[in-house]
Amino acid sequence: MWLGLAAAALAAAVLASLWSAGRYAKLCRGMDSSVIPPGQGGALDDLLAPFEAAQAGASGVALVADPTNALARRRAMANLASRSLDLLYYIWEDDLSGRLLARDLLAAADRGVRVRLLLDDVHVLNHDPVYRALDRHPGVQIRIFNPIRNRGRGVRRGVEILLSLMPYNRRMHGKLWLADGRLGMTGGRNIGDAYFNLLPAPAINYDDLDTMLAGPVLRQAEELFDSFWNSGLALPIRTLWPGQKTRLRRFRARLSQFLNSAESRRRIERLHLPPTEQAAQALELPALRWSRAVTFLGDPPQKALGLAPGGWMPVALRPLMAHAQRSVRILTPYFVPGAQGLRELIALARSGVRVEIVTNGLALADNVFVYGAYRWYRARLLSAGVRIFEVASDTYPRRMLHSKAILVDGQRGFVGSFNFDLRSAFLNTELGIVVEDPALIADLKRVFDTLTTPERAYSLGMNGRWPSWARGDGPITLLEPESTKLKRAVSFLVGHLPIHRFL
Repeated sequence: MWLGLAAAALAAAVLASLWSAGRYAKLCRGMDSSVIPPGQGGALDDLLAPFEAAQAGASGVALVADPTNALARRRAMANLASRSLDLLYYIWEDDLSGRLLARDLLAAADRGVRVRLLLDDVHVLNHDPVYRALDRHPGVQIRIFNPIRNRGRGVRRGVEILLSLMPYNRRMHGKLWLADGRLGMTGGRNIGDAYFNLLPAPAINYDDLDTMLAGPVLRQAEELFDSFWNSGLALPIRTLWPGQKTRLRRFRARLSQFLNSAESRRRIERLHLPPTEQAAQALELPALRWSRAVTFLGDPPQKALGLAPGGWMPVALRPLMAHAQRSVRILTPYFVPGAQGLRELIALARSGVRVEIVTNGLALADNVFVYGAYRWYRARLLSAGVRIFEVASDTYPRRMLHSKAILVDGQRGFVGSFNFDLRSAFLNTELGIVVEDPALIADLKRVFDTLTTPERAYSLGMNGRWPSWARGDGPITLLEPESTKLKRAVSFLVGHLPIHRFL
């Protein structure tokens, strides 16, 4: 009886917490706003006009693999924007690259550019003063996706997180940068030093992949941004913890002091970033591939409530793979296919389709729990003929795979924020593009080919009942290379727990 009463009380507390959160969101949501349509006379307008006129109706796309180039292009878009910057990110770190781009946003707002920045709450929580100070600029609006109301460190916040654990576990994982309705960028990179090769050794940076976008495809991206911005799940940061005082002038001073310090200047100079007056050249617009076969994909914000499953990313991506005739190549840092994904991959392999998975080795993986879930599927896939490659940790430069891409039959490709795991499929909201242009596919194929060489990765096979690892003509090992006993033990235990959906 007492156990039943306790369960009922807990259920009532959870329902009360969810009702309270919903009521709070309705009271505190900001005014709706929309993207500013493309205009004439701005720097980006003038730069893109010749390309768009020559490629009427086509969208421009370029793969951006180099981390320094990815940072330079984002800075260039901020420096050249004349009307609007609409940015959506899972992570925006308060580090060198995060502050460098924050200064660029402030400079754009000073010029009269409207800046809308939408951030997921997981990495904003505990860093509110930085973003609240940025939000003090009259030209900058910051909203937080699916936020915790109790911002202070204490029991109340802990209780709120505990009671709303399932809803709070659903995160906005996309990454999107839109400038003046003329240029955009999406892919796997968040804003942080690890994504731009700025962390010094022995820290591990990320090997990632973005796409720069231009043309009609941006209309789809803008529509999705507005749907998130105007959803009841995105609240203005100024409505959270309203009693906390922040000063924009003080924030500018700290920002300037940090970026002008000798250490920061040394790290920035090492990147050889182009100066502001060369922003147009930094965009590398001639590298854009123009094609009509470009589609923008994105989960609706309602996915964070578990609603509208017909519009989720797996529904859009499944036909891409299901129609494969010759090959499916998957690039993902976190690989947890689930029971249905396992069946579909095995069915493809047994039908004669060459299936390849490229993911991180245990020694390089930053999440041992996710690797533990993946290892449960590993032998089953290998036994069915699926080829698996694990990126090695002894490569130079030493970077963990963070790119997310799919290549089908050497003709159709996907690049975005979607990991091939159950969290991306059913919990987080994701973004990406599908392309069919031969030149873009050739660029993407080179990324896969480079990562599957013996210089970069181990090729897995089966040695009897057990997986094995080999690189070229080197020796075969039956244990995860370069990993520790502790990591192997933890990953083994996690692989047998029923928590794969939440990893």
